[in-house]
Amino acid sequence: MTSRQATRFLDASPAQIRHALLDPLALPDWNPAFKRLDGPARATTGVPYALTVIGGITGTWQYTRIEDREIDCTWQIPGFQETGTWHLRPHHDGTRVTHAFTHQGPLARALAKAYRGVADLRLDRLTEYSAHPGLLTDAAV
Repeated sequence: MTSRQATRFLDASPAQIRHALLDPLALPDWNPAFKRLDGPARATTGVPYALTVIGGITGTWQYTRIEDREIDCTWQIPGFQETGTWHLRPHHDGTRVTHAFTHQGPLARALAKAYRGVADLRLDRLTEYSAHPGLLTDAAV
């Protein structure tokens, strides 16, 4: 089992960050490991989404907890499972976001070195995604 974590200040409101995290069909727009996610557009816990990752490998992805300041999800493909958490804390005019995840499985063990820095990369991509006007709104999700 491998765990990683990173924290970053994002110049976006918690509602904007939630909007990005709770738009499941847009997750591949800012997470390049995900090539396709199929399922309902509305984020709901316990609903499995069909997932295709790099290389055409298929599996499932789902939200396991959705709260105002914490969002948990899990995804798996053969030999690999990730359980992840996003913690959102208002901070001045933006949001302090902590992203943590744990990997399990034989493929996860083989890829452990490749996942160093991935929590930071995901926060970088979320920062970039949330900086584009018009992509996110302050609408409550």
